[in-house]
Amino acid sequence: MILVSACLAGINCNYKGEHKANDKVMELVKNNEAIVACPEQLGGLPTPRVPVEIIDGKAIRKDGVDVSDEFQKGAEKTLEQCLEHKCKKAILKSFSPSCGCGKIYDGTFTGKVINGDGFTTKLLKEHGIEVVSSDDI
Repeated sequence: MILVSACLAGINCNYKGEHKANDKVMELVKNNEAIVACPEQLGGLPTPRVPVEIIDGKAIRKDGVDVSDEFQKGAEKTLEQCLEHKCKKAILKSFSPSCGCGKIYDGTFTGKVINGDGFTTKLLKEHGIEVVSSDDI
Protein backbone atom coordinates (compact mmCIF):
# COMPACT_ATOMS: atom_id res chain seq x y z
CA MET A 1 0.00 0.00 0.00
CA ILE A 2 1.12 3.56 -0.75
CA LEU A 3 0.17 6.69 1.18
CA VAL A 4 -0.53 9.77 -0.95
CA SER A 5 -1.18 13.43 -0.23
CA ALA A 6 -4.94 13.94 -0.28
CA CYS A 7 -4.64 17.01 -2.51
CA LEU A 8 -2.96 14.86 -5.18
CA ALA A 9 -5.99 12.54 -5.08
CA GLY A 10 -8.29 15.44 -5.97
CA ILE A 11 -9.44 16.34 -2.46
CA ASN A 12 -9.83 20.10 -1.85
CA CYS A 13 -7.58 20.30 1.20
CA ASN A 14 -4.59 22.49 0.37
CA TYR A 15 -4.14 25.85 2.09
CA LYS A 16 -6.31 27.56 -0.55
CA GLY A 17 -9.06 24.94 -0.19
CA GLU A 18 -8.13 23.54 -3.60
CA HIS A 19 -6.58 20.31 -4.88
CA LYS A 20 -3.54 19.50 -6.99
CA ALA A 21 -4.95 16.36 -8.63
CA ASN A 22 -2.40 14.05 -10.24
CA ASP A 23 -3.71 11.47 -12.70
CA LYS A 24 -1.25 8.76 -11.62
CA VAL A 25 -2.11 9.25 -7.94
CA MET A 26 -5.83 9.28 -8.65
CA GLU A 27 -5.45 5.98 -10.52
CA LEU A 28 -3.63 4.42 -7.54
CA VAL A 29 -6.46 5.47 -5.22
CA LYS A 30 -9.14 4.29 -7.66
CA ASN A 31 -7.45 0.86 -7.83
CA ASN A 32 -7.23 0.64 -4.01
CA GLU A 33 -3.43 0.71 -4.16
CA ALA A 34 -3.14 3.90 -2.11
CA ILE A 35 -4.63 5.59 0.94
CA VAL A 36 -4.94 9.36 1.28
CA ALA A 37 -3.93 11.75 4.05
CA CYS A 38 -3.69 15.48 4.53
CA PRO A 39 -1.23 15.96 7.39
CA GLU A 40 -2.23 19.58 7.93
CA GLN A 41 -5.90 18.68 8.36
CA LEU A 42 -4.92 15.69 10.53
CA GLY A 43 -3.01 18.16 12.70
CA GLY A 44 -6.18 20.18 13.26
CA LEU A 45 -5.62 23.05 10.84
CA PRO A 46 -8.63 24.45 8.95
CA THR A 47 -9.13 24.52 5.20
CA PRO A 48 -8.59 27.03 3.76
CA ARG A 49 -5.76 28.30 5.97
CA VAL A 50 -3.06 30.96 6.10
CA PRO A 51 0.01 29.88 4.08
CA VAL A 52 2.85 28.31 6.09
CA GLU A 53 6.55 27.94 5.37
CA ILE A 54 9.36 26.46 7.43
CA ILE A 55 11.57 29.05 9.14
CA ASP A 56 14.43 27.85 11.37
CA GLY A 57 12.81 24.42 11.65
CA LYS A 58 9.43 25.79 12.70
CA ALA A 59 6.15 25.94 10.76
CA ILE A 60 5.34 29.64 10.65
CA ARG A 61 2.22 31.14 9.10
CA LYS A 62 2.59 34.13 6.81
CA ASP A 63 1.12 36.28 9.60
CA GLY A 64 3.85 35.10 12.01
CA VAL A 65 1.88 32.53 14.03
CA ASP A 66 3.84 29.35 14.93
CA VAL A 67 1.83 26.23 14.00
CA SER A 68 4.67 23.74 14.50
CA ASP A 69 2.66 21.73 17.04
CA GLU A 70 -0.15 21.18 14.54
CA PHE A 71 2.33 20.23 11.81
CA GLN A 72 4.07 17.75 14.12
CA LYS A 73 0.74 16.27 15.23
CA GLY A 74 -0.32 15.87 11.59
CA ALA A 75 2.99 14.20 10.73
CA GLU A 76 2.57 11.76 13.63
CA LYS A 77 -1.01 10.91 12.62
CA THR A 78 0.12 10.38 9.02
CA LEU A 79 2.87 8.06 10.23
CA GLU A 80 0.27 6.12 12.24
CA GLN A 81 -1.78 5.65 9.07
CA CYS A 82 1.30 4.44 7.19
CA LEU A 83 2.10 1.91 9.88
CA GLU A 84 -1.51 0.76 10.21
CA HIS A 85 -1.77 0.13 6.45
CA LYS A 86 1.80 -1.20 6.15
CA CYS A 87 2.77 1.51 3.68
CA LYS A 88 6.39 1.29 2.57
CA LYS A 89 6.13 4.28 0.24
CA ALA A 90 4.50 7.71 0.17
CA ILE A 91 3.89 10.10 -2.72
CA LEU A 92 3.65 13.60 -1.28
CA LYS A 93 3.03 17.10 -2.63
CA SER A 94 6.16 18.91 -3.66
CA PHE A 95 7.33 22.05 -1.81
CA SER A 96 4.73 21.73 0.98
CA PRO A 97 5.86 22.52 4.55
CA SER A 98 4.30 19.18 5.50
CA CYS A 99 4.88 17.04 2.44
CA GLY A 100 7.78 18.63 0.56
CA CYS A 101 10.45 16.08 -0.33
CA GLY A 102 13.95 17.36 -1.04
CA LYS A 103 12.73 20.87 -1.85
CA ILE A 104 10.60 23.27 0.20
CA TYR A 105 9.85 26.97 0.11
CA ASP A 106 12.52 29.05 1.85
CA GLY A 107 10.39 30.83 4.47
CA THR A 108 10.21 34.19 2.72
CA PHE A 109 6.80 33.55 1.11
CA THR A 110 8.25 34.65 -2.23
CA GLY A 111 8.17 31.29 -4.03
CA LYS A 112 11.90 30.70 -3.64
CA VAL A 113 12.79 27.02 -3.14
CA ILE A 114 15.60 25.54 -1.03
CA ASN A 115 16.77 22.02 -0.17
CA GLY A 116 14.78 20.47 2.66
CA ASP A 117 11.93 18.23 3.73
CA GLY A 118 8.54 19.04 5.21
CA PHE A 119 7.52 17.87 8.68
CA THR A 120 5.70 14.74 7.48
CA THR A 121 8.33 13.75 4.93
CA LYS A 122 11.05 14.01 7.56
CA LEU A 123 9.16 11.82 10.04
CA LEU A 124 8.24 9.19 7.45
CA LYS A 125 11.84 8.97 6.24
CA GLU A 126 13.03 8.57 9.85
CA HIS A 127 10.78 5.50 10.05
CA GLY A 128 12.10 3.92 6.86
CA ILE A 129 9.24 4.89 4.57
CA GLU A 130 10.33 5.86 1.07
CA VAL A 131 9.02 9.30 0.15
CA VAL A 132 8.66 10.44 -3.45
CA SER A 133 7.81 13.99 -4.51
CA SER A 134 4.77 14.50 -6.69
CA ASP A 135 7.12 16.20 -9.15
CA ASP A 136 9.00 12.92 -9.61
CA ILE A 137 6.12 10.66 -10.65
